[in-house]
Amino acid sequence: MAALRKEASISPKDSNAWMWLGIVALEKGNGDEAVQALDQAAKLAPDNVDILYHRGRAHLFVSNDSYARMFKADPKSWRVRELLAEANASAERHMDAIAEYEAAIKLAPNEPRLHEGLGTEYRLAGKLPEAEQAYLKELEIDPENISAQYKLGVLAIESGDPARGKSLIEGALRVKPDLQHAEYNLGRAEMLLGNDAAAVQHLERATSAAGSDPEVVEQSWYQLGIVYRRLHRLEDAQKAMVTFQKLKDEEAENSQKALKRFQVQQNPAAAQSPSSPQNPQ
Repeated sequence: MAALRKEASISPKDSNAWMWLGIVALEKGNGDEAVQALDQAAKLAPDNVDILYHRGRAHLFVSNDSYARMFKADPKSWRVRELLAEANASAERHMDAIAEYEAAIKLAPNEPRLHEGLGTEYRLAGKLPEAEQAYLKELEIDPENISAQYKLGVLAIESGDPARGKSLIEGALRVKPDLQHAEYNLGRAEMLLGNDAAAVQHLERATSAAGSDPEVVEQSWYQLGIVYRRLHRLEDAQKAMVTFQKLKDEEAENSQKALKRFQVQQNPAAAQSPSSPQNPQ
């Protein structure tokens, strides 16, 4: 550690020195120094996969250590319940997440973000009225929560109130113009309102939006096919449906490949069995 600290001090632009200082600090259990060193290494060499790997390990170590201390310091804290809710949400255990959010809210009923998290889990569990009430409560506590306003707008569209949904989403976009999937959701609202020309504009932008979820892009093409047909743009409708089907087939193929990789990882011997076709050399 002493030698690596000295080397990093003498050669502050040597990313390897910072990386190894971080690695050794992490092995010694000094998470804070490891994070500091590896963050510096990543600034110097942002595309070095070894540095990025060890940096991720260091941040994960610090996170886990913080959570462990939190549990030990106050196991009955609402923060503990919030953390458990987030963990269940990440694992798609929505009913368990709902229970933990509700427990956190009992301990801290006016804490921002808790009702928003609860609303999202209710929505994913198919409990739309409960989700709406949770989002409304969040906005009562924090009227500036643009994320909750946007989610309430999406929920309104899903619940059959496109005019309200459109108004809420457009209001949220005036404050935060880069809300994810906003074009898709506005397109759906305009379709439900019968404004097909406006729907086309939103959905076309949704198909090319940077960072979009592939499933949302896929659905955008499907909805475009429908609205093109309504506008008697039959050639465009056919192209949209062909694109939708192509994306859906690619998704199915990728799922099959992922399943096969998983099966090989679980049972490597089966992949080398005599009955298995051999890859050409």
